[in-house]
Parts: sequence; structure tokens; C-alpha cells
Amino acid sequence: MNYQKIRRNVKTVCVGSVPIGSGHPIAIQSMTNTDPHDIKSTVRQIAQLQERGCDIVRITVPDMQAAEAIPEIKRQGIRIPVVADIHFDHRIALRCAELGVDKIRINPGNIGGEEHVRRVAEVCRERRIPIRIGVNSGSLEKELVQKYGAPTPQALCESALQHAALLEKYDFTDIVISIKSSDVSNMIAANRLLSSVCPYPIHLGVTEAGNGNTGRIKSAIGIGSLLCDGIGDTLRVSLTDDPLQEIDAARDIIDSLHIEGQSGMDIVSCPTCGRTKIDLVALSEQFKHAAKEEGLDRLPIRVALMGCIVNGPGEAREADIGIAGGRGEGLLFKKGRIIEKLPECELIPRLIREIKEMYQ
Repeated sequence: MNYQKIRRNVKTVCVGSVPIGSGHPIAIQSMTNTDPHDIKSTVRQIAQLQERGCDIVRITVPDMQAAEAIPEIKRQGIRIPVVADIHFDHRIALRCAELGVDKIRINPGNIGGEEHVRRVAEVCRERRIPIRIGVNSGSLEKELVQKYGAPTPQALCESALQHAALLEKYDFTDIVISIKSSDVSNMIAANRLLSSVCPYPIHLGVTEAGNGNTGRIKSAIGIGSLLCDGIGDTLRVSLTDDPLQEIDAARDIIDSLHIEGQSGMDIVSCPTCGRTKIDLVALSEQFKHAAKEEGLDRLPIRVALMGCIVNGPGEAREADIGIAGGRGEGLLFKKGRIIEKLPECELIPRLIREIKEMYQ
């Protein structure tokens, strides 16, 4: 998918060293779940996230003590930008800006009035710190709920635009907007509405998506649908799980869409049927583990793992390389051309070796 050809043309906003907006890679985000006052634990988790592929990390900052911890966190070898997540107290936002946070996430509706928003906007403008406006269906303004009868896509979009207009009133335009909902359909519809009238980068996410497959599926539908529309400049897969799982799920979404310049290995494998005479399920797991261990999983290559000759070189001819199983053996092929017949036990080691040779 050549995402750049269909992507919305929006303002570029720099979050520390990471530019987001049209023309730049989609930035993957996560949020720490450690105690923000515990610098050691927070730094350890951020280090794990950045090694996993996180581009931007968000930290909750509930009080001044947590704000004071940010400079020390950033001094501990953290390479990715740090976002301060702030609610209710604008003074915490001002202090985080003074201490050098890379972005501030606020909901202008709960920060204490227009004068407080003005002060945050002025300080952030002076220090060139962007602001993410976060609108959630669960915290929508009462007047909009009354107007629309529920947190409808129209209500969510209107809320986001009102908050953006308030920042613009004070000459602040380094804005990123997110509209999140636990209702996937509403999340998609609200962001489509927003994208049609909004010049700013959009952060995608399905809030309170849940854990396990439920959370991943909801996020893949919501985020993936919008990415297919060319909507979305940064994203977070919000899971009730270890934050590292959020990065893996985000990578899976991007890889599944074959977004040019960002996607890694694309594994095409058949669902198996009565024709399958090899243990394709075990072979697939063996291959994924070996590819990751060898550092091959981020290569821009399509690999086919097929259970029989019917789904082998013929249907998988567009794959760069692959295997097709037989009874206790299989074929190695490239671009639909058979290279060699091998015993089942040798298929994955040989496939890995062949991929490594292709990219040496």
C-alpha cells in the first residue's frame, strides 16, 4: 500500500525529534503503566518500549512531584520523545513545559477554563511544544451530549474542533487531535468527519479496547480502516496488557497494510485443509520465531508458507520466497519457481538461510 499517495495533506508537527504529519512515517505510541514517581521503573519500561519500536511515549503526570521527575527520566538515556498526560490542573502543564517535556496532552474542557488554556498555549508556543487535544466519548462535554443525545461522531468531532479553535484563538497551531471511543464504528465515523475539515495531524486509537484478541481486533478494525482511507499520522493500540504488546499490535497493523517504507516481513500462509500432509502450524511458528531471532522480521519481504502443492508455487507466485508442503517433505520456491525439494525437517532452516543470503 503506497500510503503516501492517499494520505491526507496536513501540517507537520514535531514532537521532539519525531515529525508527524503527511510525508512522515506513522509514529507508533504507547503509554507507561508504572508509578510516574518511580523514576527507575518508568525509565526501565520506556527503554523496553523504545527497543520494541515505540516512537513516542506518554506518561501520566497527576501532580507536581511527577512533573519534577520528567527531566531525570529524560536524562537516563531515553531516546524517544516524552509526552506529559495532564488532566484538571493547568499548573502541571505549565511546569512540564518549563521542564522540557516534548509534548503535552490535555483535554481543554477539563483544564479549568479559557484563561488556563490561554496560559498553557502561550507557554507551549514560546517553547515550541506541541499540544495534543484528546477527546474521548466518556468525557464529552455535557452540553454536546444534550445537543446530540449521546456521544455521537458529530458530537465528538464538534468537541475536537471547538478545542482546536480555542488554541488557535491564542495563536497556537502546533496541534495534534485525537478522537477516541470504545465504540469502533463511532471512532471511525468521528475521525472521518474530523479529517474532512481538519488541517492537523490525527492520532488514532480505540480507547478501552480491552485485552487479548478482543482489544487487538477492535484496534485493527478501527485504526486499520482509517489508515486505508489515508487518515492517521500517529497511533496507539490501547490494550489492557503489558504496553510492549501495544507496540507489537501496532506493528502488525502497519505490516498488514503493507505501508511503504514502514512494513516488515509479510507472511502469507494457508489455513490448512485435508490436503495438508505436513505440520504447517508448527512450521509457521518455527519460522516466525527463527525470523525474529535472526533479525529478519523487519525485512520488506513476502514469505509464503503453504500446506500443499495446490496452494504452493501457483497461488503464492507473488511471494518473494516460500515453501509448499507434501507428505513429510516440501518444496522451496522463489517467485513461483521451484528451487529444491527438501525433507520437512530442513524446510525452515533452509528458508531462513535463503532469506539471509538474499539480503546480504
